[in-house]
Amino acid sequence: MVAPAFSQDLLEGAMLTQYKKDKEKSDEKIQDAKANVKASTWMDRAKLYENIALLRDTTEVIDADAANKALEAYKKVVELDKTKKGDPGKLAKEAQAVLDGDKQTPLYDAFINQGVKHFQSKNLQGALESFATAHSVFKSDTTGALYAAISAQQLNNFDEAVKNYAGYAQNGGKDASAYYGYAQLHKEKNDYDKALDVLSLGLKANENHKDLMSEKVNILLAAGREDDAIKELTGLTEKDPSVVNLTNLGILYDNRYSNYTKSLREIEEKLAQSGVQKGKLEDDLEQEKSKIEIYDGEIKRLAARLKAQPRSTELKRQLDEVKKSKEETEAAIAKIGTDIKAAEEKANSVDKSALEAQANELRAKQTEAKNNALKTYEKAISVDGNNYDALFGLGAIYYNEGVELKREVDNMNMQEYQAKGKEVESKVCGRFKKSRPYFEKAASVNPDSDAKVTLDNINNIIQQVESKNIPCSE
Repeated sequence: MVAPAFSQDLLEGAMLTQYKKDKEKSDEKIQDAKANVKASTWMDRAKLYENIALLRDTTEVIDADAANKALEAYKKVVELDKTKKGDPGKLAKEAQAVLDGDKQTPLYDAFINQGVKHFQSKNLQGALESFATAHSVFKSDTTGALYAAISAQQLNNFDEAVKNYAGYAQNGGKDASAYYGYAQLHKEKNDYDKALDVLSLGLKANENHKDLMSEKVNILLAAGREDDAIKELTGLTEKDPSVVNLTNLGILYDNRYSNYTKSLREIEEKLAQSGVQKGKLEDDLEQEKSKIEIYDGEIKRLAARLKAQPRSTELKRQLDEVKKSKEETEAAIAKIGTDIKAAEEKANSVDKSALEAQANELRAKQTEAKNNALKTYEKAISVDGNNYDALFGLGAIYYNEGVELKREVDNMNMQEYQAKGKEVESKVCGRFKKSRPYFEKAASVNPDSDAKVTLDNINNIIQQVESKNIPCSE
């Protein structure tokens, strides 16, 4: 096994020595006025530098720019080799065929080899130029285009990276990671449509590739196209029903459910405020009016005492204060009256029927999103019963329903609570009890997670409700 390797080293050593000598001769020839105008001189130089560039890694580099010098030499051949009629000669045709790049040639291989050496030595600019030139001298190239794009991407040279990735794709490149990298260039520029176009090309070359399909979902989400993202991820779960895909789909439905819940709450608050604000102002008005009776009685009492003690400065002071308080209350009554009129106008301006229609539509969408989230999370747990995210997400849906019901109880006045408070609290307890097993399991999977804190909160609320002798209900 040693002898062949030793022989190979001897052979390459001899070639290295010979190439060095040939290089010196070639450099001398192009300085010679007679040799410099001969096409054969430049053709020999093109072949020589081509071979130098094709040398494998050696401890001594004859010329790091050998491939470029070979290219220039081929161009010089085309320039010099003309027939008497001015047509290309035999050598010019040969050189032009190399430059046209209709097939893979040693010059192409030379630039690839040169690019690899630059890349390995971390000369990314040199690598980019070599790989890009390789791509230009072989029309069907994908290797040079791909590594030129990668080099450009590492240099943050957006235009060169895009151009070479496009060449790679156009020539039928199939590497999925190339399309992923290509899409990232456009994603970083927030050009989501182009990023999606690139991923579509990648998926044509790599049908049902999981990473490309997942990235398509990510870009759709980044672009704010949640409906399309859910559609894509649903298709992905059908092809690959992994716990990760199912959990991610559950999270999308869950987010949609949360958004519908928030929008619904805003509409319900608008509907409630149209009547509540006026009612509160009317209560405030009655309270202020009741003060007037008190002030009138106090003024009458103090006036009677002052009549009996006309020189009492203290009684005068007290009477003045009460009169001032009455004036302030009368001003407050006038202001509340104005506010009530404004509240009435505002309430009348609200299109309640339109808001109710919006609320009903949101409730239907909210229910659908919640059911889809629950169903998808449950599928994820059936695949992996210890998946923390699916367990937490499933428990959080029931938990948040309990929070919404508890907010309703907290906002009740005494009369409302006496009428239906205990019934709602019973439902609060039921929602929290339903969420508890999922948080218990999630906390056992990850004891240091938020699930443990949430579980403690659940137990405290259930204990508070049960301490009032209120049974839990669904």
